Amino acid sequence: MTTPGLPAMPVSSTPAVPSAGFRFTKEHLVVAVPVAVVAAVGGFLVSHYLSSGRSCKKGQVNTTVSKDSPKVVHSFDMEDIGTKAVYCRCWKSKKFPYCDGAHAKHNDATGDNVGPLIIKKKDA
Repeated sequence: MTTPGLPAMPVSSTPAVPSAGFRFTKEHLVVAVPVAVVAAVGGFLVSHYLSSGRSCKKGQVNTTVSKDSPKVVHSFDMEDIGTKAVYCRCWKSKKFPYCDGAHAKHNDATGDNVGPLIIKKKDA
């Protein structure tokens, strides 16, 4: 078909090739790349979170107290406490199991908020 006043455009005679399956277009790429990136980052974060809970040696809390013992346990009778006792929960105290305030330095260095366990008798 020709339009009056315009030159005739050549028509290519490309044989029609039946498409076999899916054609990946630029629009598919725009969707697929962000989805793949989010999936990869999510997978990495989940695997990192799950593996960090199992690596006990790297994140030990007790680095100095009774390391030759399989478990550190202290037991006190209430009568022996007196009116008040302050116990360490950061494992940094030089007077462990009693608190010597070492948690303050630990908290400054790590951003943690650990403090001592304070046990006192009720006022009668």
